[in-house]
Amino acid sequence: MTELGGFQDHVARVDLSSGDVNYESIDEEDAKKYIGARGLGVKYVFDNGTDVDPMSDENLLAMMNGPLTGTQVVMSGRIAICTKSPLTGTVTDSHHGGWSGARLKWAGFDGLLFEGKSEDPVYAVIEDGEVELRDASHLWGMGFHETRDTLEEECEGSYGKNMSVMGIGQAGENGVKYACIMNEDDRSSGRGGTGCVMGNKNLKAVVVKSGTKMPKPADPDTFKKGHQQAMQVIQESDVTAPNEGGLSLYGTNVLMNATEEMDGLPVKNGKYTSTRSFRENEGGDIDAEEVSGENVRENILVDEPTCHSCPVACKKEVEVTTSHKGEDLNVRMESYEYESAWALGPNSMHTDRDRIAVMIDQCNNFGMDTIETGNIIAMAMEMTEEGKLDGLGEGIEWGDVESMIDLIEDIANREGDLAEHLGEGQSHMAEEFDGHDNLLSVKGQAIAAYDPRCMKGMGIAYATSNRGACHLRGYTPAAEILGIPEKVDPYAWEGKGELTATFQDLHAISDSFDICKFNAFAEGIEEYVMQYNGMTGLDVSEEELMTAGERVYNLERYYNNLAGFDGSDDTLPGRFVEGHENAVPGQGGSEGSLCELDRMKEEYYEHRGWVDGVVPDEKLDDLGIDVGPGTGVSSGGDAAAPSDD
Repeated sequence: MTELGGFQDHVARVDLSSGDVNYESIDEEDAKKYIGARGLGVKYVFDNGTDVDPMSDENLLAMMNGPLTGTQVVMSGRIAICTKSPLTGTVTDSHHGGWSGARLKWAGFDGLLFEGKSEDPVYAVIEDGEVELRDASHLWGMGFHETRDTLEEECEGSYGKNMSVMGIGQAGENGVKYACIMNEDDRSSGRGGTGCVMGNKNLKAVVVKSGTKMPKPADPDTFKKGHQQAMQVIQESDVTAPNEGGLSLYGTNVLMNATEEMDGLPVKNGKYTSTRSFRENEGGDIDAEEVSGENVRENILVDEPTCHSCPVACKKEVEVTTSHKGEDLNVRMESYEYESAWALGPNSMHTDRDRIAVMIDQCNNFGMDTIETGNIIAMAMEMTEEGKLDGLGEGIEWGDVESMIDLIEDIANREGDLAEHLGEGQSHMAEEFDGHDNLLSVKGQAIAAYDPRCMKGMGIAYATSNRGACHLRGYTPAAEILGIPEKVDPYAWEGKGELTATFQDLHAISDSFDICKFNAFAEGIEEYVMQYNGMTGLDVSEEELMTAGERVYNLERYYNNLAGFDGSDDTLPGRFVEGHENAVPGQGGSEGSLCELDRMKEEYYEHRGWVDGVVPDEKLDDLGIDVGPGTGVSSGGDAAAPSDD
């Protein structure tokens, strides 16, 4: 039991196999060590065992909020979904914004732990500290949008006012390895295949109805001081200031033109580093500006919704009228994100702004990660060009938006040989069809819209991310593009190991609070400490809080070590790396540049205190990670099986 402020001290353990629901307290020592949300969620997944099959009944699906979720803290509306990933085989956590995290806290919960597998489809209703399972057979086969609307009526709520729905579409039901969990109006826990795990458990949705149990700060004076200081720096930041520019005006897609201009935008499955470089080398008329945040705001923006306690309002709701195979289409959806627009646009060799909106809307309704979907389609386009998919029909040609729209639906429904294989992810395609030189992934998860030939920090961040390639584990573009906390040379590799580790630990803290990473464009560890201490009643120092973030990151890495991962898995796609036979140097402003991965890994491991990507026993001891006897990792990198303790 914990008496820390910010916690409800109430977690539901739901056995889907039997239908039993048991309620338990939060372990206070774990809460102090791992903070909450991501940290505590990963601890639950770790304790469940590292050798479970992600697609087995034994895999745990944890939905966790943190001690700052649902409070007055700015951007505190997030929730962490933690599990073992069916896409990568690593531990994973995937977050979404909106209101479901806050509402789960207000309904009296710190988290929901789903075990086992229901014989028939079910959904869970969360209200007033109780969990009820209901039949979802009538919902099975529905897209997320219809599911959400149906449950709003059934549960007598309004997802815009007092109710949130977290659920899956057809992709999760059909075991697409990068299926995601959707929430409210197109917010998603997009990465790692969390929706695939949810579908495998026959859990269609989780309905959360608001309560009135908002936690009060244990130390109101400290909290007030920290909150006021946080609000001030957010309002003064060029990136987060409400209605002043940056995220507030253009959303995440403010980065499209900025990344294009510095030749850091992967194009044509990463062969080029900007649409300009492509035009100069091959001709054609694709132009990243056509899908930029500025273009979207000027032409198709219709609304700017926001999440709980957020003045930034980075979500940009759009409406487009276009056509598909001669039929008119009208789509209104939230939201036109940078990563989605890139993956389904320039990296797939087109910049059809309105068709991209259609494809994002498809992915949201089917419940599929837009980053992974766009990347694997680009991979299939390149493999088609090289004749590697001749046994799977005609494949798909570069920039064929009509076929892309059809293929997205086919992948979600596992219809057709090509779609069936693409639904398994990039690693599967590489193994089955000699596509190792065509994939843009790390540990099975696809990269995001930042080219490591231009931003070297992103290279080591992709390689060492605990959940596969990811820009959100350690967002080095903050320093390399935006100059936060200070400007660093994006082309220099020296110092990027330490920079990346610092960002990784800092983001582990914010993910465990659980608050939006965008506040890190303004706030720092000083604001974090005051708000955390004020809410919980603790008196941790800045150094102690950073150590907690480091502890979370090392627990994740240790989980992966026990699951069979080591430094040999901290890789990058060959076309990005110096000395690789498949290397493709950058063009334009990044001309001739390649990523010095081995040198950065050496620097990174030394800073982390790891041995070839493995957490040694002494590091576990230093961080107070108590894993019990028989779970140590030797300095040679061999992982022993975890004990039953």
